[in-house]
Amino acid sequence: MIRLTELSLPLDHPEAALRQAILQRLSLADDQLLDFTVFKRSYDARKKSTEITFVYIIDLQTTDDDAVLARFANDSHVKPAPDTHYYPVAVAPAELTERPVVIGFGPCGLFAALILAQMGFKPIVLERGRNVRQRTQDTWALWRKHVLTPESNVQFGEGGAGLFSDGKLYSQVKDPKFYGRKVMQEFVKAGAPEEILYVSKPHIGTFRLTSVVAKMRAEIIALGGEIRFDSKVSDLLLDDGEIRGVVLEDGSELHSRHVVLALGHSARDTFRMLHARQVHIEAKPFAIGFRIEHPQSMIDKARLGKYAGHEELGAADYKLIHHAKNGRAVYSFCMCPGGQVVAATSEEGRVVTNGMSQYSRQERNANAGIVVGINPEQDFPGSPLAGVELQERLEEIAFKLGGEDYSAPAQLVGDFLRDQPSTALGQVEPSYQPGVKLCNLADALPDYVIEAMREALPAFGKKIRGFDRDDAVLTGIESRTSSPVRITRDPQTLQSLNVRGLYPAGEGAGYAGGILSAGIDGIKVAEAVALDMLQQLQPQGSAQS
Repeated sequence: MIRLTELSLPLDHPEAALRQAILQRLSLADDQLLDFTVFKRSYDARKKSTEITFVYIIDLQTTDDDAVLARFANDSHVKPAPDTHYYPVAVAPAELTERPVVIGFGPCGLFAALILAQMGFKPIVLERGRNVRQRTQDTWALWRKHVLTPESNVQFGEGGAGLFSDGKLYSQVKDPKFYGRKVMQEFVKAGAPEEILYVSKPHIGTFRLTSVVAKMRAEIIALGGEIRFDSKVSDLLLDDGEIRGVVLEDGSELHSRHVVLALGHSARDTFRMLHARQVHIEAKPFAIGFRIEHPQSMIDKARLGKYAGHEELGAADYKLIHHAKNGRAVYSFCMCPGGQVVAATSEEGRVVTNGMSQYSRQERNANAGIVVGINPEQDFPGSPLAGVELQERLEEIAFKLGGEDYSAPAQLVGDFLRDQPSTALGQVEPSYQPGVKLCNLADALPDYVIEAMREALPAFGKKIRGFDRDDAVLTGIESRTSSPVRITRDPQTLQSLNVRGLYPAGEGAGYAGGILSAGIDGIKVAEAVALDMLQQLQPQGSAQS
């Protein structure tokens, strides 16, 4: 198999042109090209380009791959294709009676459980929230009726925080074993669009993702796994630095020597329990800020020019960063083309925002977090949980500024830059549900964050025309960009530094950021669990209620 990279074609090329371009590039006759697949397709829209072009990575097979590779031995764009297949590292023996426990059923827990199930280890998943169908109803109750269900919302429940998001499936994590490919293939098998396997910035969208997650749950169950919803873990069973199981909120116990801790970034009560039980945990950097909204048509025009609205390109996105004079980095986060800003709190008396898009990305506004990086040493020293406490204080302020009914505080960009409260909206209508209350957002975040953002927005306006337009809307606050803690683990065994058999994993543990990287981490941890279970085979350690 051969991999051909950097193959460019016009945006509107006919389907047959791709095969012809491969033949021409490699000087092949038609009958010499046996098969080809698109591994990745991106587009080049840099300003120096006069036309937008598609850029392909192609995996192909010829009648004589060795001869072709020999002819192009000095060409860096013609190389042997890597093996991207997934190979299980273990198979559970029939005599194994212990069952691993997975805490959390977001992207990380989902893939940890799926891989364990596919290898025959029959995991038991404990999820504090509800299944996707019930969870969706609970989430809509907050958005439409101002009614919060603390254990079933944007943060908690089947699918995790990634379920009510843009469903973005790209990451910058190193992935030498192509676990990301396995994640994508499992999503496609469960009903996701096949294009996510090759487009450069794949996404599924919330409504499609809900059915995908439900089908993956069904596979885990069919393979002998078990999913227990409304099952919140309240304590750990520890014995001389080793895990022996967990205690549920109802007082029942589940025994296992292998527990995957796939928490989300909002499991604050569980962070506190882990700290009280002296599981090694430390504060880590994260970011805080606001959501910003513009007309999607404005972003399309600024980013794509005459190609704005082209069906093959869809809604345009952006990625921005500015290094402020006060030493702070200000950057766009979780950009959602053609989406909406949503209520993402999981706790009473607090307001949190997030961004979400459907697969079509056809809503009128583009939105993104505009956030400022903060770090423990400088901004919240002391306890490992100081970052959690900072988030909580800021979210309580946002709740009060929003009118104490889960509406969010909001301000027009022009008023924010002039440091004056907003009193009326312009052309940009905020999409946040259940609603916004106009105010002065300078009261919502620390001064150093406000100062850096006021410097950054005009700078972003020079990169994307209209970004700092007066009537663009800021909605507060974006406080849960990533976990404020890291539950530290050994880089080889992936087990907690001081609790053997406990496997911190995913975004809540500080080892992922987004659906794809969390899924990849879930696969890594599942493999580590399986190998250790085989090595420590002890039938008396079975999990039981």
